[in-house]
Amino acid sequence: MPARDPRVDTYIANSAEFAQPILVHLRDVVHRSCPQVEETLKWRMPTFMYHGMLCGMAAFKQHCTFGFWKHALVVGEEQAGDAQAMGQFGRITRIAGLPSKKMLAGYIKKAMQLNEDGVKAPRATSKQTPAPRVPDDLAAALKKNRKAAATFAAFSPTNQREYIEWISEAKREETRAKRVATAVEWMAEGKIRNWKYLDC
Repeated sequence: MPARDPRVDTYIANSAEFAQPILVHLRDVVHRSCPQVEETLKWRMPTFMYHGMLCGMAAFKQHCTFGFWKHALVVGEEQAGDAQAMGQFGRITRIAGLPSKKMLAGYIKKAMQLNEDGVKAPRATSKQTPAPRVPDDLAAALKKNRKAAATFAAFSPTNQREYIEWISEAKREETRAKRVATAVEWMAEGKIRNWKYLDC
């Protein structure tokens, strides 16, 4: 009989306060829409299984993500976002930022049917996500650190974009300068922007 994985309870309890109601909401919608769903952790994030991987969610410091394994087939290419991010609904900061329960349930049932029918996730096409534009201050800092520059160049566009967005979101110059320095330090160690979450 399908049950809730206590590790998911712990994950939610250890998430930021703003994230907890969002994760609880998403979890409840998945269970109501797919009573036979099984929970597990994959990549240290809550993942829902039904005849294979169905969908997953994650919490970060300032946002949550939710997405389907067969994202493009469930929500359509134009709405699917970046496949690597596992978050077709953008950076979720409140429940109101999500589609309605009815719409989410529809997506979940569509994902269930795809898994029941044994439909495979489409392979990535040759159309690659374009590399993001590197801000001048980050580019200058990377020129001074060969290791960091090599790591950044080897990153996927998604991983590059995570650093660039984090730096660009800084409201004050001092904060931005500090983030650039931290980013270069982390990249010199071969770390992605959200490396801390890989160990939670």
